[in-house]
Amino acid sequence: MDDYIAVNKANWDERVPAHTASAGYGLDRFLAEPGFLSGVVRFDRPRLGDLTGLRGVHLQCHIGTDTLSLARLGARMSGLDFSAPALATARTLAAGTGANIDYHEATVYDAVDVFGADSFDLVYTGVGALCWLPDVTKWARVVAELLRPGGRLFIREGHPMLWALDQRAEQPRLGYPYFELAEPSVYIASGTYVETDVEFTHAVSHSWNHGLGEIITALMAAGLRLTQFVEHDSAPWDALPGHMVADDAGEWRLRTEPERLAATYTIQAVKE
Repeated sequence: MDDYIAVNKANWDERVPAHTASAGYGLDRFLAEPGFLSGVVRFDRPRLGDLTGLRGVHLQCHIGTDTLSLARLGARMSGLDFSAPALATARTLAAGTGANIDYHEATVYDAVDVFGADSFDLVYTGVGALCWLPDVTKWARVVAELLRPGGRLFIREGHPMLWALDQRAEQPRLGYPYFELAEPSVYIASGTYVETDVEFTHAVSHSWNHGLGEIITALMAAGLRLTQFVEHDSAPWDALPGHMVADDAGEWRLRTEPERLAATYTIQAVKE
C-alpha cells in the first residue's frame, strides 16, 4: 500500500489531457460563458447557499471546474491536488476566465501544512474524491483543522453502496468492500470516465471505500456537528453503463426503479 500515491498520481496525471479536452468538463463553456457552472455545483447550489465573501478550499480539485464554479458563486477559493498536470489546467482555466484562485500541489493529508489551521470558512470536496484516501478518520481531522470555528464542510460524494458494486458486470452485483479496509481495492482499467479514444498506459489504481457510518463518525470525532445529510438516487456520471439514463441536468439514474439505489450523498457539517 505504501506506493498508492505514486500509482494513483501516475494514473491521474496521464488522464488530464483527455479530461481537459472532454465535453463533459466543458472548459470551452467556462471560457465563453461567465455564469457557467459545473453540473456538480449546479446540482447542490440550493444546499450551498450564499457563498459571498467566504474563504474556501476545494480539496482534490483536479482540473478546477468545481473550484471555479464556487468562485463564481462568490467564494474566495483555493484549490489543492496532488497532480501537477491537473493543476496546470486549473491555473490556465482560472487565468482565462479572470478568476483569482490559488492552487497548491500536495496530498490532502498535507493540507494543513500548506494552508495552516483555522484558515477557511468552507472546505469543499466533490464527487469521486474520498475513495482515493486510505483513512477517512485522518481526512476528517484535516478538515476540522482547516476550518475556522463556525466554518463548514460541504461534500457531495459517490455513495459507498454504489462504490461496492462491480460496475463492469453485465448485471450490477456486489464486487467490492462497503467498509474501509487497510488494504486497497486494486483496479486495472485502460480507460477513464469521460468519452475518449485514448488508451492509457497507467491502468492501475488503488482505492478504498468508506461506509457512511465511518464517515459520519469520523466527522463527529473530529469535532464537527452534522447539519445536513441527504442521499440522492442520481450521480453526475453514467455509473452503471447500460443501466442508467440521464436527465436534462446531466444526472444519471437507474433506468427503472431508481429508488433501489442510493447513488450519491451530500453532507454538511460545522466546526463548533
